[in-house]
Amino acid sequence: MPQYFPFDPNPRTPALLPPANACDSQFHVFGDPAIYPVREGAVYEMPSATIEAGLRMHKALGFTRGVIVQATTYGADHRVVVDALKVAGPNYRGCANAAVFASASDEDLADLHAAGIRGARFSRQGLGVSLSDAEFKRALEQVKALGWYVKIQPEAAGVAAQVTPFEALEVPVVIDHMGRPDLTKGREDPSCQKVLDLLTRGNFYVMLSLGEKTSKAGPPWADMIPLARTYIEAAPDRVIWGSDWPHPVSVKQPPNDADLLELLYSYTLSEAERVKILVENPARLFGFPA
Repeated sequence: MPQYFPFDPNPRTPALLPPANACDSQFHVFGDPAIYPVREGAVYEMPSATIEAGLRMHKALGFTRGVIVQATTYGADHRVVVDALKVAGPNYRGCANAAVFASASDEDLADLHAAGIRGARFSRQGLGVSLSDAEFKRALEQVKALGWYVKIQPEAAGVAAQVTPFEALEVPVVIDHMGRPDLTKGREDPSCQKVLDLLTRGNFYVMLSLGEKTSKAGPPWADMIPLARTYIEAAPDRVIWGSDWPHPVSVKQPPNDADLLELLYSYTLSEAERVKILVENPARLFGFPA
């Protein structure tokens, strides 16, 4: 298993705290492999990135809500997320990995829903979790029946080539990591164009995350601002933000998470925009109180 760089264990408190009820719309949790076995073929594991460490990060940044997204490390075994939700409490939700639909019974899925899971993420192929055509069709049917949202993890080359099977969905759909466009192409990048098209449909959301890895310029990643502004202006009510803590498969040291929150601030023009992105939009999508 390759070795990747770990998260910064000392998150600082940003000079400007986020608005009350701010939500980190994507972070991952891990645990002791003796309790939460790593699936065969997993690309990475990060046992030090526990729910307790994640909550410490949220406390430092000023977040009181979050969404725990199942890592591909555990495949269809969601015990680590279910247990983390018990620790985190009612201000947290979970997002399953779509691999669960290949084996879970209706009773299993009902248990996940009762635990606080409200969505299913369809992972990029490079992380080793995939579904057959029949499993994929069944997964989409079950997402709709459960009242969940769909989450799409873009491939490294961008989301444009993989999104077609999701375009006709009527459930909420979240495109992660800004669609991972090629910044050198600007708005003409196919993935950027596809995200903008989907944002006109009313049920698609885009997550302003992974700016530090998408950027071509490096810290403070100012070259991400035009792309973020494009999305915010296109669909201000369907833009959310996620830290992506603990920053899996990082080939260089991840930044302090306060730096990433401040990157989001650089995208926004007002407190009202920050309230939409961090509070109102995720509350509506994930089912938090308004």
